[in-house]
Amino acid sequence: MKIVILMGSPNRNGSTSILAENFKKGAEKSGHDVKVIDVCHADVRPCTGCVACGYEGECVQHDDNEHIRKALLSCDMVVFATPLYYYGMSAQLKTVVDRFCAYNSSLNRRHLRSALLTVAWNADGWTFDALTAHYKTLVRYINFEDKGMVLGYGCGSPSMTRSSKYPEQAYKLGRSL
Repeated sequence: MKIVILMGSPNRNGSTSILAENFKKGAEKSGHDVKVIDVCHADVRPCTGCVACGYEGECVQHDDNEHIRKALLSCDMVVFATPLYYYGMSAQLKTVVDRFCAYNSSLNRRHLRSALLTVAWNADGWTFDALTAHYKTLVRYINFEDKGMVLGYGCGSPSMTRSSKYPEQAYKLGRSL
């Protein structure tokens, strides 16, 4: 299986990357091909709402999203990896998700598998409610098959994350595929 991880953390060595790396190791151990796309350091501009794409065509913006589009339309699974920023995904990842509109039908037809990897400093039971609701809505709308979520409560720093159970959970999720 070809897996694309959309890395939505601007911190290349942070807690989100720890989960993504562990997921990647587990998935590769199971024989899958995993590609990580750093959306935070890519040139991806926000959707302008011009609808020139007709919701299923070429985008008028010629930026790095063209590479992301090609990767997603040729893979079997997409993994959304993001820190929790004010109870949602990072702005950089959300910008990529908003650009899905230019190839929405193609994504729908792919029936991709998906997963969510996320971390937050907060450890309250409701911490991930808004993000998981958004992810589940995205899964439903784009016809993804959810393979799981790793919700890293209390992962405010890389050392906190490394000493938690969440890196192992991410590894096991990748390995289980």
